[in-house]
Amino acid sequence: MAAGLGTAGVLAAAGTKQRPNIIFIMSDDHAAHAISAYGSKINKTPNIDRLAAGGVKLNNCFCTNSICTPSRAAILTGQYSHKNGVYTLNDKLDGARNNVAKELQQAGYQTAMIGKWHLVNDPTGFDYWNILPGQGVYYDPTFITAAGKKQYSGYCTDLIGDFTLDWLKGRDKTKPFFLMCHHKAPHRPWQPAPKYAHLFDGVEIPEPDNLLDRHVGMAASSSAVKMRVGEDTTKTDLKVDRPAGLEGDALKKWAYQLYIKDYLRCVQSVDDNVGRVLDYLDAEKLAENTLVIYTSDQGFFLGDHGFFDKRLMYEESLRMPFLARLPGVTKPGSVSNDMVLNVDFAPTFLELAGRAKPAEMQGRSFEKILAGGKPKEPRKAVYYRYWMHNDGDHHVPAHYGVRTAEYKLIYYYGKPLEMTGSFEPSTMPEWEFFDLKKDKREMVNRYAEPGYQGIIAKLKVELARLQKEVGDTPA
Repeated sequence: MAAGLGTAGVLAAAGTKQRPNIIFIMSDDHAAHAISAYGSKINKTPNIDRLAAGGVKLNNCFCTNSICTPSRAAILTGQYSHKNGVYTLNDKLDGARNNVAKELQQAGYQTAMIGKWHLVNDPTGFDYWNILPGQGVYYDPTFITAAGKKQYSGYCTDLIGDFTLDWLKGRDKTKPFFLMCHHKAPHRPWQPAPKYAHLFDGVEIPEPDNLLDRHVGMAASSSAVKMRVGEDTTKTDLKVDRPAGLEGDALKKWAYQLYIKDYLRCVQSVDDNVGRVLDYLDAEKLAENTLVIYTSDQGFFLGDHGFFDKRLMYEESLRMPFLARLPGVTKPGSVSNDMVLNVDFAPTFLELAGRAKPAEMQGRSFEKILAGGKPKEPRKAVYYRYWMHNDGDHHVPAHYGVRTAEYKLIYYYGKPLEMTGSFEPSTMPEWEFFDLKKDKREMVNRYAEPGYQGIIAKLKVELARLQKEVGDTPA
């Protein structure tokens, strides 16, 4: 394949107009650094790794709002939160709004949505859907179809795998298909399948090097969040009572081992079910013309900075894993460092299907990246905004920022509960600035350092430019 030759060009060169099937597998809160293809030091994911071995791994895929419901809306609509109306976990996706499934339906694709939906209103644009109500549960879950609700016996991740394979086997084989398979796992509370209940027993999981981060010099807004391993993990998270007198670093280390093991046990079932789908495609000779993607709706803190959960604009929360395989298009074992966003997914799928992107979609196709080339308009900077300031659990302040290949600037315009006694926007905003070349772990806030003031000034201009470009307004 010639370098930079897009998918359309590859298919034309092969003398075929056949459009690829698309299987989009998405988990919930699966951090890239818990995937062995991304260099995980804490677990192995052999089936997800098959996509990396046979396709392309994106190192810089980011979400635009690191929380479940808004990220899913962004993926479907190709729009930022302020355009699609889904800012927080409490917002509904308007079923009348256009989305990628509706566009693919009109392009002749058969469409299906299975698993975690989490957008309140029923799915639209799908010929078939079978979804969890809200977040759903791990054991003996209820699913909802157009015909109503039904409870099933079994483990949620395996059931989603079952329903996915059932739909593939019964699909209309005269049409290309677009299938969204959305796993609930490994979302909190971390409840593994019985067969993995004792996986990692007796094993000491390596700690992140900044598990005991003191947050010295960081914004008070980000340091005071209620996402601290040990202090903020609950008995539901850890399954046991906290030992009497256990505090401080010892508490954090103890809680980390308990929570991370259950998290990774949940990941193991996701990996198994990715393998089931890939095995089916191989057996049915569908793999050669099927784009298979594995991603997560956002990243997750795995004890990094002493945190669990997501929301903040730090790398562990911002970054989404993204692995894609389409034989003849993706180069096996290839890696891209180009920056892409979750709003770019929908335009990419449409380009692969030969359908023009509708004007309201804000994302850009990265089809050429999948094919080993460079996009016409590579992203030199990305814009992020977390809106869910009025949260009574995690106490993460509303903030927005800009990330380039080298730097990150974050503006916190809402203060957490402990600092203000309310969730009213603060009159004293805070900033964080990181030099990602020198400080990949984002341990040193250099916002006040004299040597960076010129760069920071330019980033503020770029932040304002990006806000205007996407149609957002400053706080």
